[in-house]
Amino acid sequence: MLFSKSCIYGLRASLYLASNQNGEYISIGKLSDKLDISFHFLTKILQQLTANDLLESLKGPNGGVRLSKPGKQITLLDIVLAIDGDELFQECVLGLPGCGMEKPCPFHEIWLHKRDDIKRMLETRSLAEMAKEGKEGHLRITPDGKYKWD
Repeated sequence: MLFSKSCIYGLRASLYLASNQNGEYISIGKLSDKLDISFHFLTKILQQLTANDLLESLKGPNGGVRLSKPGKQITLLDIVLAIDGDELFQECVLGLPGCGMEKPCPFHEIWLHKRDDIKRMLETRSLAEMAKEGKEGHLRITPDGKYKWD
């Protein structure tokens, strides 16, 4: 996998929130049920996104989480960096320390260009744009496809 499981779940939850952005808080329980993600695991992921100012949270019976700003202002890269950091775009694909132009690994030249392409794609796509494509194309964001875009 390119991203950690936490990052994948963070992207899925953020897409859900972007698709339902009307200013209301959505309970973590509802997110957990809709996206078929463990409540406790999802809570930890959402805490990371809140700590990075991508989400706002509200405690209490009517509480939950929501995007901290419009989905068109949050890129996929924002979510990835908040959860996985920038190691994907910095480190050797084989995990070799000191990999670079002077001491490259067999993947260095290929990975250098591919990771730049991936980063560019993530930084130019917003949550709102991806959520819209998901809704219009009836694309799935759960493994079994049981979630239907609201």
